[in-house]
Amino acid sequence: MKVGIRGTFSEEIEVISGVPQGSVLGPLLFLLFVNDLPRWIVNSMKMFADDTKLWCRIETESDSESLQKDLDSLANWSQKWMLEFTASKCKVMHVGHKLNTNYFMNDKDGNMELSAVQEEKDLGVYFTSDLKPCTQCIKSAAKARRIVGMVCRNFKKLDKNDFLDIYKTYIRPHLELRDAQ
Repeated sequence: MKVGIRGTFSEEIEVISGVPQGSVLGPLLFLLFVNDLPRWIVNSMKMFADDTKLWCRIETESDSESLQKDLDSLANWSQKWMLEFTASKCKVMHVGHKLNTNYFMNDKDGNMELSAVQEEKDLGVYFTSDLKPCTQCIKSAAKARRIVGMVCRNFKKLDKNDFLDIYKTYIRPHLELRDAQ
């Protein structure tokens, strides 16, 4: 593999795994790499681009063990295809259960305990372990207030039509997201 910019190329290096970033074929190659991943998993799974989510209802210890087996399967899959997960970026969110469960993931740095979080932002939406929309509403309203402040500081004199255009473009999208929650 080599990189070229305006007719000048870097030295070639051998790449034995992965998907070249920024290439036209990169997204297609990545999909081909990860296409079989759901077959390795017993519980529920969703994938979007390079983001993978596993979940299951934890009512007994065996449910927790099943989820841990899926995490082990993910680690085995990633070693087989040399497309490693980064365990330090993986998180656990407990929603509605009180069982004391810990989960581990094996990556290039060894077996690592996954950190438990109370809230997580995913594709621009905040999720909390109690599934209440408060965090999303607060953060969306704060962002809209920051934009209103920026508009007021930078546009001292606005007529009604100009303000309406700015409002529809920069402020309302954040308020609508908040109201949808």
